Amino acid sequence: MYDVKITAIRKADYKDLQQLYENPIEHTCDVQEGQTWLACEGRKPDGMCDSAWESMRTFVEALSRGEGNFYDGWMRNPYSAMISCNDGFRPVSFLLEKCGE
Repeated sequence: MYDVKITAIRKADYKDLQQLYENPIEHTCDVQEGQTWLACEGRKPDGMCDSAWESMRTFVEALSRGEGNFYDGWMRNPYSAMISCNDGFRPVSFLLEKCGE
């Protein structure tokens, strides 16, 4: 099994959509651009948002098994993936990278 490094690359904030469709909420996403986590043996890292994890879990599990080349060459590094969380108001893009070898 391989570890998988997860890096928050970009965080968007669609205030126009929030004003149109979202009820006001006090606490939103705490993720910061550049923040990293390490998924050991395909497991969710401590502190990782549950919703973000569900968006990336299958890719992390596959990378931890040494699999890659998703969608026939989608990524320059075949042992990586760029996955976004499913928050349509403030999505975060995460780079997943297999560690080792």
